[in-house]
Order: sequence, then C-alpha cells, then structure tokens
Amino acid sequence: MTFKHNFKKVLSATAFAAALVVAPAANVSAATNDASSTQQSATATSQDQQASQDQAASQSSAANQSSSTSTSSATSTSTVKKVAKKTKKTSKKKAVKKVAKKTTKKKATKKAKKTSKKSTKKTTKAATAAVTASADQSQATQATDQQDDAAKKAAEAAAKKAAAAKKKAAAKKAAAKKKAAAKKAAAKKKAAAKKKAAAKKKAAARKKAAAKKKAAQKSAEKTAKYWIAMRESGGYYTARNGSCYGRYQLLISYLGGDLSKKNQERTADRYVYGRYGSWVNAKRFWLAHNWY
Repeated sequence: MTFKHNFKKVLSATAFAAALVVAPAANVSAATNDASSTQQSATATSQDQQASQDQAASQSSAANQSSSTSTSSATSTSTVKKVAKKTKKTSKKKAVKKVAKKTTKKKATKKAKKTSKKSTKKTTKAATAAVTASADQSQATQATDQQDDAAKKAAEAAAKKAAAAKKKAAAKKAAAKKKAAAKKAAAKKKAAAKKKAAAKKKAAARKKAAAKKKAAQKSAEKTAKYWIAMRESGGYYTARNGSCYGRYQLLISYLGGDLSKKNQERTADRYVYGRYGSWVNAKRFWLAHNWY
C-alpha cells in the first residue's frame, strides 16, 4: 500500500515537470506566432501605404503632366524629375525601415528562442531534480516502512516467543508443583499407613501380650485353685471335715444347701475373688497360714 502511494507521488511529480517543460515552449511558440502576425500586419500596412503613395504620385504626375502640357514642356520635365527623386527617396526610406524592422524582429525572435531554451533547460533540470528527489524520498519512505514492518514483525515474534516460553515455564512449574504435591501426599499416605500398621502391630502385640498374660493368669489361677483343692480335700467334692464340705472345704452355710459340683466351683470362686482377689493370692496366703 505504501509503495502504491509513493508511485502515485512520483507520477504526479513527473506530470508536473512535464507541464513545466511544455508550458515555456508553448509560450515561446505563442510569442513567435504573435511576432510573425505583427510583422505580416506591418508589411501589409507598408505595402498599402506604398501603393497609396504610388497612386498619389501617379495622379500627381498625371496632373502635372496635363498641366505642363498646357503650359510648357520644360516645366513638365522638371516636375517629373522632382517627383521621381521624391518617390525614390521615399522608397529608399521604406526599404531601410523594412530592413530595420526585420532585423529587430530577428533579434527579438532569437532572444525569445534563447530565453525559451534557457527556461526550458532550467525547468527540465528542476523537474528532473524534483522527480529524483521524489523518487529518493519514495525509496527512503519505502525503506523506512520496510524497516518499521520488519521491526514490528520482530517485536511480535519476540513477544510471541516470550509468551510461549512464559507459558511453558508456568506449565513446567505447575507440573513440578503437582508432582511435588502428589509425592508429598504419597509420602504422607505411606507414613500414615506405616503408622497405622505400626499401631495395629503394637495393638496386636499388646492384645497378644494381654491374651498371653491372661492365659498365663488363667493357667496360674487354675494351677493355684487345683493346688488348694488338693491340699483341702484331695480333690474330692464329697469330702467332709466338721462344718466344712466339698472339694474346697467351704462352710456348708456358704453353699446354701446346694452341694453340687457346679455350685461348689461357683461358690469357691466367689469366696476367693471376694476375699483375696485371685487364687494365686489365696495360695500365697495359704502358704503363709496353712489355711485360706
């Protein structure tokens, strides 16, 4: 678009220069034509005046001749000579004037041509300079526009590249952040699972230990109970010693009239746990006092 605009400018400058070149030539031609027509008019006027003078002279000569014919031949001859001399003098004057006029006309035409040539040369030179300057300016403007376009494109490319790099960096940073968060979450989950597994293992161990302890206590209780039963009755449920009865030699009143094995076991446990807390403690007491 800029190139078309500059090309139009160059065409306008060229047309203006051509008009400047043609205008002086047209003026010179018009001046030459005016001078030629003026000269022709002057020549025609001069010829008319000469014809009038010749006619007047002829008429005067005829009158003089007729007058001299009536008077004398000597006077007629003298008058004719005078008229001829005057006519010759007038013709000579006219010829000199004509030559002077032609010379002046030639000089004017020559001067006009010279002036026109100089003006044409100067105008042509100025037009050429104007066209050259316009072309140079057009080229300079075009070069500037091209540089501006190139700079604009380079700036746009750089901005686009920077935006792409920024976007890529942001995406990379987001991916790294996401990866770190996922890794942290995985580590946290793993730690929680490990902690849970450890707690579960610990609970299982504690439960196992408690179960083991309970089993050991139960075994110890069972052993202590069996030991006391063997010391008190030899293990018989029907053994009797005064007011005491059964496997654990309890007072008959404790049994409430029910001498069954089941009631003996239940009543003995209630008595020992109520008084000593366990069969182990009851055994310990029995060892110290030989009774419980």
